[in-house]
Amino acid sequence: MPQEETPFDFTYLSNIKNIIFDLGNVIYNIDTLKTRDAFLELGAGSFEQIYTITEQSELFNQFETGKIDRFGFYEGVRNYLDMDLEDEQIKIAWNAMLLGLPATRLRLLLDLKSKFRTFLFSNTNELHIEAVTADNKANLGIDSLEPYFEKLYYSHLINLRKPDPAAFDFIIKDNELNRKETLFVDDGKQHIEGARKAGLQTVLITEQYTFEKLYSELMI
Repeated sequence: MPQEETPFDFTYLSNIKNIIFDLGNVIYNIDTLKTRDAFLELGAGSFEQIYTITEQSELFNQFETGKIDRFGFYEGVRNYLDMDLEDEQIKIAWNAMLLGLPATRLRLLLDLKSKFRTFLFSNTNELHIEAVTADNKANLGIDSLEPYFEKLYYSHLINLRKPDPAAFDFIIKDNELNRKETLFVDDGKQHIEGARKAGLQTVLITEQYTFEKLYSELMI
């Protein structure tokens, strides 16, 4: 049956010992259209053409793999859009997609960590992580997501990003995980495909099949 209809193959459930979670729209809520709209409000009519969920321009790839820092990103955005935007304008628009982490998920993450080896792997960048950390501190009273996982992997720090199978290979080898016993959870079909190529089990998070629904099935 297609994954969209049955996102988890329950025949593998008893074998799963490790789970690698995506961050955005799996654990932490985001809406990329808000960033698109924020740039449109600044007059950037072409922004939607250089950034989408499934395919990003080389600028964003470089930012998410740590090849450029925030200042290189700001300059790149100005060049792409041919606009004289201030750094702060770009930062605010870029972070507009970040909505927040529901407090109820913190307990669920700890429950999962008590049963499985859990990891976080996010395609992200220094601006987003800085904003997410500040948001979690202000609204949830936590300084870091580190207590909720065995280890965190951010693309801009490990210089690898999804859906490159090499990124999954890095995490598998770093933690000596058995691929057949490792579940990867993401909301992006292209990232799911990359994980499958790396030999992992996968679950696609959708509006209908949420993190909470997956939790209820994993904790049976």
